[in-house]
Amino acid sequence: MNLRPLRPTDLARLVELNDAAYPAVPITPPEEMTALLGQADFTFGVVDETDSLLGFLIGLRPGADYASENYRYFDSRGADFLYVDRIVIDATVRGAGLGRMLYDAVFALARDEARAEIDCEVNLDPPNPQSLAFHDRLGFRRVGEQETKNGTVTVALLAALL
Repeated sequence: MNLRPLRPTDLARLVELNDAAYPAVPITPPEEMTALLGQADFTFGVVDETDSLLGFLIGLRPGADYASENYRYFDSRGADFLYVDRIVIDATVRGAGLGRMLYDAVFALARDEARAEIDCEVNLDPPNPQSLAFHDRLGFRRVGEQETKNGTVTVALLAALL
């Protein structure tokens, strides 16, 4: 397995992986995924030996013009952070260490940039206990909770201090 930045040619596979992970992440049509990639400050894809995308991570730095309620929460705190907007792993390879591989890259980037923390959110409702446990093992701690998407989703707002 290798890491590389996401490419425009990954779009169809990104949408396929993303939408298969619903409700952990929102359904995202190709044009919205293209816009998100255009706003992203950093991306990582984990690929196999044939360069087939098995998972991805999309993130932003502070100060982005990004409408996400969760991103705005972290940006308003004034912390020096990297924000993980979404991380998705193909269901057929979950548990194989690919999520940790992607987060290792984000932690390395945060250390290189002397950031104070890495931030993300995980669904509480609809529940995502596997993701909460995964983030807990990586050192993330709950710093808040909020309802999003007009009260249809409740998230735990998480931060891992560096």
